[in-house]
Amino acid sequence: MTTTTTTHKVVSADGTAIACTVRGTGPSVVLVGGALMTGAESAELAGLLAEHFTVITYDRRGRGGSGDTAPYEVAREIEDLEALIQGPAGGSAALFGMSSGGALALEATARIGGGAVTRLAVYEPPFITDDSRPPLPADYVTRLTELVGRGAYGDAVEYFMTAAVGVPEEVVAGMRQAPFWAGMEALAPTLSYDGRVMGDIMSGRPLPLGRWASVTVPVFVGSGDRGAPHILTGARELATAGDNFTLRVFPGEEHAIAPGVLAPALADFFGAKAR
Repeated sequence: MTTTTTTHKVVSADGTAIACTVRGTGPSVVLVGGALMTGAESAELAGLLAEHFTVITYDRRGRGGSGDTAPYEVAREIEDLEALIQGPAGGSAALFGMSSGGALALEATARIGGGAVTRLAVYEPPFITDDSRPPLPADYVTRLTELVGRGAYGDAVEYFMTAAVGVPEEVVAGMRQAPFWAGMEALAPTLSYDGRVMGDIMSGRPLPLGRWASVTVPVFVGSGDRGAPHILTGARELATAGDNFTLRVFPGEEHAIAPGVLAPALADFFGAKAR
C-alpha cells in the first residue's frame, strides 16, 4: 500500500521550531527517538506502522532540522511533544519511545495525561536498577556539558558510549574511524539532554514507580532478552508500575531490535484495523 509522506515544522511553546515527517492515515502515533537519533532513524518503523496509522517522526530539539533554545529543560521537550500532538497529530496520539526516548515519552504521558496521549509503548528505556553494571557517574551530565562546551564533540560521544552504553574503550576507538562517527558528533550537543531525561534512574537504585502514578493509559513495555541484563531487569521493574503496564519480551532481540519484529507488536497494541 502506498502511503503519503509530508514534512512540517511545528512551533513549540518557547518558540522553537520542531521538524517532523507525517506518514499514512488513521489514528496518530508519534515516535520518540533516543540518544543520537533523529527522525530519520525511525523511518523504517514509521513506514511499517503507516499502513495502519498516521505516524509522526520528528527531530528532537537540537537535532536535524529542529531548532534549539537555551537553557535546556526536560519540560521543553514535553512541550515539543504537546505541539506535535496538538498540530499534525490532530489533538491526540499514541506514543512510542525508543531507549531514552522511552523515558521521555513516559514522563510526557505522566505530565500531559490521558486524552492527549491515548496509549504508550516503550522499548528498552536504559534504566539501571541493579548491580549488574556500574551506575552512571554522578557528574555524567556535567562532564558531557563541559566536553561539548569546549567543542570536543568526539570525546563527548566517546564518553557517552563508554560511561552510559558500556562499550569498551578499544571498540569505541575503532568506531571513531568509521564513516558514521561524524553524524554522531553532529548530535553530541544533545547527549546531555538525554542525560537530563534519564536523571537518577540510571543510578542502580529501584525505579521511582510513584513518579508515573498518573499514567493511567495502557502501557506496553518491550525488551529483548539478548541485550545487557540490566535493561531487561529495568523493563520488568517498570512493568510492575500498575495493572495498565504490560511486559513484552522479544526472544533473541537486543537493543537495536529489527523494525520488522517490533512493528507488528506495536500495531497490535495500538489497535491496528485491517484495511
